[in-house]
Amino acid sequence: MRFDMKVWKLRGAVSILAFVTGALGLSAQEMTAIRVTPSTMPKLGTVDSRFVSYNVEMVEVTGGRFWKPYKSAAAVATPPVPPSQGNQQVGMDTTRFQYRPPIDLANPKLRKLAAALGPSYIRVSGSWANSTYFQNDDNPVPVAPPKGFGGVLTRAEWKDVIDFARAVNDQIVTSFAISPGVRDADGVWTSGQAKAFLDYTKSIRGSIAATEFMNEPTFPGPGGAPAGYDAAAFAKDVKLFEPFLRRESPKTVYLGPGSVGGVGEGVPRPAGAGMGIKLVGTEDIMKGTGPAFDAFSYHFYGGVSRRCMGNTTAYKALTATWLDFSGTVADFYGKIRDQYLPGKPLWLTETAEAACGGDPLAGQFVDTFRYLNQLGSLAQKGVVSVMHNTLASSDYGLLDEDTLEPRPDYWAALLWKRTMGDVVLDPGVPKTESLRIYAHCSKDGKGGVTLVALNIDTKHELMLALPVSAERLTLTSPDLTSTTVMLNGRELKTESDGSVGSIEANEVKKGIVRLAPSSVTFLTLRSAHNNSCM
Repeated sequence: MRFDMKVWKLRGAVSILAFVTGALGLSAQEMTAIRVTPSTMPKLGTVDSRFVSYNVEMVEVTGGRFWKPYKSAAAVATPPVPPSQGNQQVGMDTTRFQYRPPIDLANPKLRKLAAALGPSYIRVSGSWANSTYFQNDDNPVPVAPPKGFGGVLTRAEWKDVIDFARAVNDQIVTSFAISPGVRDADGVWTSGQAKAFLDYTKSIRGSIAATEFMNEPTFPGPGGAPAGYDAAAFAKDVKLFEPFLRRESPKTVYLGPGSVGGVGEGVPRPAGAGMGIKLVGTEDIMKGTGPAFDAFSYHFYGGVSRRCMGNTTAYKALTATWLDFSGTVADFYGKIRDQYLPGKPLWLTETAEAACGGDPLAGQFVDTFRYLNQLGSLAQKGVVSVMHNTLASSDYGLLDEDTLEPRPDYWAALLWKRTMGDVVLDPGVPKTESLRIYAHCSKDGKGGVTLVALNIDTKHELMLALPVSAERLTLTSPDLTSTTVMLNGRELKTESDGSVGSIEANEVKKGIVRLAPSSVTFLTLRSAHNNSCM
């Protein structure tokens, strides 16, 4: 008789498993499932109640040339560009951009969809803000911006921002002009434009919750900064701007420096990220400014879109290297924060799938894994707010800019808002290539815990073992590259007016919960009895 050692070992392992599971009164499924103990998950920290937030770029508010959606290259005619709003990033290929008229922030559908994500921060900034002139009167917009500026923001346009924020329960984050137009003959920054902007804001009962001095001082060239702008020049400006801000808007949180994702600062990045650019160093900046800021702010993009020679694919978008890169950059800036602003919070004031408007996959289901993994991991690392770029412009918008229909990342943000509270917990489950689990106290507290579980495996289901019953919300899609999102097997859609309506969860009993391949599952365990969530 032929003796097969492999078969013998396999049969032996099965026998041992059967013996152990029988002795403990557990099924084989329960033995292989990942067990969670929500009642004892320790508290890691808290996030801002406006943790999930977004950008509406200044160039959207004023109208101007912003990143052209991919479909627009052939299908959409570019509208004529008013002479006063021909601004675009310096040194960039003009074919990458498309003129847009000012965004209609009074649109009822846009407001309903934004309100469903409230409370949030709305950040109105971006590279274009660095060279935007505030026209502090109600006269017609000039044919061309004043010398040293690239665009014009009118009183009416800024009032639209304030009215929008008030209507959707947002607070405003912004930045100020730093281009040659706000400098005297010696190149010294002057406060006239900034004061007019703040005075008008206060005159219509608006407020600025937080601000950076400028957008991305580590990447000053395309941002419209004066020629040769460096760390020393930024530090000199900050020393002028800080006392001005404290005097004119003392309740505004001063954010800084607003660095660009560790690019050019020695941070290892995924292959093909397409971001080989040299920047002003964040440490050089912080050495010059000292502890001027109330919080440390930075931006993060895992790469650039193919407009800017990136080559991210759906396959790469599910790799651990890609998903973990956001945390790597947060750690990098966290160390700089610890050295120069110890004890101050971290703010991520701009992020999305890829810079330069995002790739098409930014609007596909595959990007929900990046977005939710980013939210979960950064909350654990002490980042208190994450501002997605943008609400409704180009390929990385949460909403389609033409139809305002929600994209998959919008639905992911909405479910996070409705289920995850501000207290961050340690789930006690290590990350793997296939599974990421994050835990917060539930939105309504009372001892409840909400888990978000990402099954990144495209072929195999995974299992969790729950000690108590739960309310389940599972996001799936017919295909990773689809824009369709299913919630518990039914397609998510809004009403024609943008109403989201109620989100109905499925009740699941304690025990085994199956996580389908390529799925995202929110599980709210109301009877977890976690003391940190009381």
